[in-house]
Amino acid sequence: MSSVDKLREILEQRIVLIDGAMGTMVQALDIGLADEARWRGERFKDHELSLKGCNDLLVLTQPEAIEGIHYAFLKAGADIVETNTFGGTSVALADYGLEHIVHDLNVAGAQVARRAADRAEREDGRPRWVAGSIGPTTKTSSLSPDVNDPGARAITFEQLVTAFSAQARALVEGGVDLILTETHIDTLNCKAALYAFEELFAQGVRRVPVIVSVTIPDRSGRTLSGQTVEAFYNSIAHTDLMAVSINCALGADDMRPHVAEMSRIAGIRTMCYPNAGLPNEFGQYDDTPAHMAKVLGDFAREGHLNLVGGCCGTTPAHIAAIREAVTGVAVRKVPTPPRYTRLSGLEPLTITPSIDRSANFVIVGERTNVTGSAAFRRLIKDDKYDEAVAVARQQVESGANILDICMDEGMLDGVAAMRRFVNLISAEPDIARIPFMIDSSKFSVIEAGMACLQGKGVVNSISLKEGEEPFIRQATLVRRHGHAVVVMAFDETGQATTVEHRLVIAKRAYKILTEQVGFPPEDLIFDPNILTIGTGIEEHDPYAVSFIESIARIKTELPGVKISGGVSNLSFSFRTNPRVREAMHAVFLYHAIQNGLDMAIVNAGQLAVYEQLDPILREHVEDLVLNRRADATERMLTLAASYEGKTIKKEDELVWRSLSLSDRIAHALVNGITDFIDVDTAEALSVYPKPLDIIEGPLMDGMNVVGGLFGAGKMFLPQVVKSARVMKKAVAILEPLMDAEKLRTGDKSSKGKMVIATVKGDVHDIGKNIVAVVLRCNGYEVTDLGVMCPQHKILDTAIELGVDLVGLSGLITPSLDEMISVATEMTRRGMTIPLLIGGATTSGKHTAVKVAPAYSGPTVHVPDASLAVGVMGKLLSSEKASYITEVQAKQVTVREAHANAQKRPTISIEEARRRKQKLAYTAAEIPTPAFTGVRNLELDLAELAEWIDWSPFFHTWELSGRYPAILQHPQKGDAARKVFADGQALLKRIIDEKLLQARATYGFFPAGTTDDDVIHVFDPVDTRREIAQFPMPRQHEEKDVALSLADFIAPIGNPVQDHLGAFIVTAGIGTDELAAVFEKDHDDYNAIMAKALADRFAEASAEWLHHRVRTEWQYGETEGLSREDILAEKYRGIRPAFGYPACPDHAPKGTLFGLLDHAEHHTVILTESYAMYPTASVSGLYFAHPQSSYFSVGRQS
Repeated sequence: MSSVDKLREILEQRIVLIDGAMGTMVQALDIGLADEARWRGERFKDHELSLKGCNDLLVLTQPEAIEGIHYAFLKAGADIVETNTFGGTSVALADYGLEHIVHDLNVAGAQVARRAADRAEREDGRPRWVAGSIGPTTKTSSLSPDVNDPGARAITFEQLVTAFSAQARALVEGGVDLILTETHIDTLNCKAALYAFEELFAQGVRRVPVIVSVTIPDRSGRTLSGQTVEAFYNSIAHTDLMAVSINCALGADDMRPHVAEMSRIAGIRTMCYPNAGLPNEFGQYDDTPAHMAKVLGDFAREGHLNLVGGCCGTTPAHIAAIREAVTGVAVRKVPTPPRYTRLSGLEPLTITPSIDRSANFVIVGERTNVTGSAAFRRLIKDDKYDEAVAVARQQVESGANILDICMDEGMLDGVAAMRRFVNLISAEPDIARIPFMIDSSKFSVIEAGMACLQGKGVVNSISLKEGEEPFIRQATLVRRHGHAVVVMAFDETGQATTVEHRLVIAKRAYKILTEQVGFPPEDLIFDPNILTIGTGIEEHDPYAVSFIESIARIKTELPGVKISGGVSNLSFSFRTNPRVREAMHAVFLYHAIQNGLDMAIVNAGQLAVYEQLDPILREHVEDLVLNRRADATERMLTLAASYEGKTIKKEDELVWRSLSLSDRIAHALVNGITDFIDVDTAEALSVYPKPLDIIEGPLMDGMNVVGGLFGAGKMFLPQVVKSARVMKKAVAILEPLMDAEKLRTGDKSSKGKMVIATVKGDVHDIGKNIVAVVLRCNGYEVTDLGVMCPQHKILDTAIELGVDLVGLSGLITPSLDEMISVATEMTRRGMTIPLLIGGATTSGKHTAVKVAPAYSGPTVHVPDASLAVGVMGKLLSSEKASYITEVQAKQVTVREAHANAQKRPTISIEEARRRKQKLAYTAAEIPTPAFTGVRNLELDLAELAEWIDWSPFFHTWELSGRYPAILQHPQKGDAARKVFADGQALLKRIIDEKLLQARATYGFFPAGTTDDDVIHVFDPVDTRREIAQFPMPRQHEEKDVALSLADFIAPIGNPVQDHLGAFIVTAGIGTDELAAVFEKDHDDYNAIMAKALADRFAEASAEWLHHRVRTEWQYGETEGLSREDILAEKYRGIRPAFGYPACPDHAPKGTLFGLLDHAEHHTVILTESYAMYPTASVSGLYFAHPQSSYFSVGRQS
């Protein structure tokens, strides 16, 4: 029997082999297993259930046969054999009524494998080991078994711990050398197994090494429970593992990217044991030993493997071939990853150091906290968990990187509420993608929350308040669950308020947690207490500045730790003045972040922009926060009184509209204002010769201003994203015009072909889209694969299309590593075409030092979209060779300089999204409609004709410009006048002959939000009964003041009841028939004209009905606007439509149509993809809030 120490020694020297598929070999046994009696043996001959197929039972009823299988794998070259106990938990054995034999079966399984290993070792002297196989059980703890109840669970964490503990205890008793818990599809099950093992070892059971193996069921790179490979690793990395592995589900070929990813991120040994391909139509596995050995040999040579073996379909022949393929190949050198704080939900969150501290600042969303949010508390107490889930979604969509969850309320069962809510939001991928912070003053509630988290979250909090013994006990359990922990600056003497006291507590806690409990510093988050200022009590005046000063002191004394705090406490004295509170938070965060604050608990949707604060207000707030003058509180109170209950006048907000065109565009970009970008872009078209000039001129100039503010820490990423959405909206207007120009000129040539994509893990696409636009309008054929694009898709597409270049884009720092991985894979595939690297986080230095050396072909960094055309031109011209030589020579110089210079920290970022617009919801902002419920209307086409906005009509005919100016345009005027005359003629005929019909269905409904992004709609009669929900997306990339349509509806419980309007209009009844008449006469011109006019009537119907609605909603009676002003949308209120920038998802149309019903009247139907038919139809919602505006949420991650 060889020692584990010997195994560790060999693992340092060579790649170690485990065995192949037990199940495959059992099926091949020639011992008459078709007979049920052969499975039962003597002991189970009278068992009431069928036992056929219970492979694990054979260790008791056919031990010689199982020993023979082990021996065959060992003689084929396996160093380690797994026990035949994959289904040996009480949970799995219960399917056969055998849960009572867990101990006997697992002891026997270990002994059978032990005999085979000892026999093989005696025969040839080569050491062998036995791994106790523990499968994931037959139930999942993160997935619901009930489609009607996403919060239901088939099994709990505690039940799994009990089951895994009993099996592991028996395996160790039976003599295994190590434990391999494998084929995990649900990380929470895996964590329960690891928790059970650690608990056993702590009880005195012989400690053995543990290997964990996860299953990735397809090429998406996620577990069945939704985690990425990196998120999974972060979730289990707290355990001292011998290795981490991937097995089952895939053959070696398809497993390659996942194995490479695990090898890249794991700071421990890595292993894989794939299937022999995928099952064919007969359930057999087709990958031959030779093929599998070749692929796994490649894995080894690429440096991915410390251990290797086979799963389903693999036989001793496969293991023998694999051993031959990896013999002599260097074992993977285990890397030492940077000591970053690494958390995970379904996706990883890595908090890295950065020169630009604001870039890596982490927002912890606070609204799912019953203590801090009255609205959320009501939802939980009223058992309205569906609505409570929507609050979580709002925080995520508003930009929260972590979600704080607290159920501390006297009348709540905190344990049950925590478990229920965490289970529910864990079932929502858009919410569960981020880590959760389990927040409670009761450790029993924290334990309940931890038991529901498959990811690596944060526990908030523990402290030394009750002394060291409970502190250590609680910290040990948090560590065993695998979470980071918040430590409050609180000890037996009370709450720390001075820098020195905070530091004393932090140092004491740090020493205990790192030396006694085993926490790494990067998993410790200290909260030095953000306390209320502006109270009028003099001793409170320095609280904020003291906190800010303590940040740097703690981080200097205790390297690696993070600092957090609850920002809302700061401004509690001004809780009735939202504008002042927002300003205080913005100023405090600006200074705290510059001093090293890593994260803060805030309302992710309500963060003001430091740079955009009123200068007078900012000065007063800074006096208060930084304690710069003795009368700061009094001065702040005086100023605050002037803001009490006031909102900014619309006319004051629009002063910037008098600026020059380029300044207006820059202002819109900096402030994320989309309301006027259509108008300004149209004006720019009359000023600049070509659409491309607008992109490369004022739009790029404005984005450069945004970049400067972001780099200075005066804008956060969600704000920048909002700026980018303005840019994207403008580009969306310009791109069709550039395409149309190519069509008109007949220019179909392509100077070259390129595939471009945002790499896997990154959702940012603005720069990539602009590059694609610029290249296309310069004659290049660009295939844009979008965002989150796995490397195999990028490269498979490039090869399939025979492209000339590949372009990779990314904004967040992890994208840099993915680009290196893509470059490495291109080399492996033998590709040599140029590789272009671009995106905000990329640099010429990183490209030269990291990416270029990984690729066998030329690699070029393209720092700006305006340079892309020039780079493409050189790479696809006779200058190519000299240009590449020049680029590579510069890269050599950069690499040499880098090697000789002190390395600066890389900018790693998973920064996100925040800033909800703060609005007032008083009677002044919330009008009452004249009626509630639904009404139907027949619309008069003649009246509607007066409401037509003719500018889009010309766009249909690729005549860009605004009506009526386009009729006098020096180049386009003649064509515009002709098509307009033709349109007027057909319009008159349609009205006179009633060739089309227009109808409308609309209504008003009581509505409210729960400070989230779901609008809840209630029955007009029974206003307590909810009848619909509209989940609303929120802007969430690089910009502050992230908007959502849900912001424009008052919260549930607001003193004044708000309402939501909804509408469906169509002017398309008869359109197809009319077009068919023209098409029958081969008159395509008028067929198109008929559809174009129907579209204009539909939009006119929507505008006409909105005007009527504003009157019936009793806020538009006195707006006194001309028709032109109305078409220019100078009125109060908006009517956004699903599928458009503010709410781009079309699916809620189904809810809208169900809410309004009356399909027999409006006749509009939805296709399976939510397109409306007739196509000349418009549907959407009405918002009456005076601050409601149109905007673009952009791409959702």
